[in-house]
Amino acid sequence: MRMLPYWLDTAPPFTGAEPGPAEGGVDVAVIGGGFTGLSAALHLARKGASVALLEAGRVMGAASGRNGGHVNNGTAHDFAGLAASLGLDHARRLYHAFDDAVDTVERLAREEQIACDFRRCGKIKLAAKPAHYEKMARGFDLLHREADAETELVPRERLGAEIGSERFFGGLVFRRSAQMHVGRFGTGLAEAARRQGARIFENTPVLSLKRQAGGHAVATARGTLRARQVLLATGASRLGPFYFRRRLVPLGSFVIVTEPLGAARLAALMPTGRNGTTTRIIGNYFRTTPDGRLVWGGRARFALPSRASDARSGRVLERGLHETFPQLGRVGIDYCWGGIIDATQDRLPRAGEQDGLFYATGYSGHGVQMSVHMGGVMAAVMDGRPEANPFRGLAWKPVPGHFGPPWFMPLAGLYYRLQDRIS
Repeated sequence: MRMLPYWLDTAPPFTGAEPGPAEGGVDVAVIGGGFTGLSAALHLARKGASVALLEAGRVMGAASGRNGGHVNNGTAHDFAGLAASLGLDHARRLYHAFDDAVDTVERLAREEQIACDFRRCGKIKLAAKPAHYEKMARGFDLLHREADAETELVPRERLGAEIGSERFFGGLVFRRSAQMHVGRFGTGLAEAARRQGARIFENTPVLSLKRQAGGHAVATARGTLRARQVLLATGASRLGPFYFRRRLVPLGSFVIVTEPLGAARLAALMPTGRNGTTTRIIGNYFRTTPDGRLVWGGRARFALPSRASDARSGRVLERGLHETFPQLGRVGIDYCWGGIIDATQDRLPRAGEQDGLFYATGYSGHGVQMSVHMGGVMAAVMDGRPEANPFRGLAWKPVPGHFGPPWFMPLAGLYYRLQDRIS
């Protein structure tokens, strides 16, 4: 079993990183070489801006290359609950922002001819308890009428056409959702940005940011850049101003990938080939791959990734996989890894400008599509179009008692496990 992401192991490497020092002046310094940063660099360079992208490790080496490969529409919230909280018009705008995000991924893959197996497969959200399906059914009419006419409610008696498991009590289909090989897409996005003139520096951690006349001094391990504008396009809970660290909670999420199972076995497990998610708080997300594997992920444990933590979490995920699909038997697990999700308290992303720094972050487990989309959005915002930001104006209060490392995660884990039992 390889303790690394399947997506990075099976993608061509990016070979266009800058070999020299990170010095001189640029219009924009982008900090972070994941989807947000790469998309922003591409869109900014297309506009004629001079761009330097600074990545502490390798391009796509963090969250953008360590997820489940879903490109889903729909928010993290029940739409009816979101409408009750924010108002129907606001909830509809946010919901459609996630639709736009899937469209952005598809458009960039087409425009830049990125061979990433992008496919509009749809997603099914599976009810883990009868009460969860009843809640889905209560909110379905509002969702279907006001936000997404392509959704479909699937009662338990028809669920066999969607999933080869007896563990679920119904589901909700989102037809606009998609999937792709995120490693190949990321490499293609980096190559596209470089073709447009963006300079991409790998293994170049940012040491400090200092505001100065006309912009910022960005000190790195390979020199200091002068930048008129700076975009924070990385996990802000691990970088930079205290403002962000108080408002973002880093959560571990873990993934395993099976050995190739063959088309017939996969078709029996997932007849429609949709992405799957479950309704438990400590739930799972899963999908198939073009080479016949099953990708199975989830929170597993309330812990941050490390080699030992990933291995323990992988064993938890493997038990869940076999409980859901006992007909599989004991299949081989070829890959296991962990990644970090930056979560906001309300699970909605945040983007804008703070103390002269532009940022987009807090995707809360829905980052594949939204990070790509927000890279382009922030390029527009930095070009003088603040109205392009769908998350402008959202209040963003700090998480009570949170000042950096998430000391409360073990307690949160106990609480959410209890909620999964009683809700």
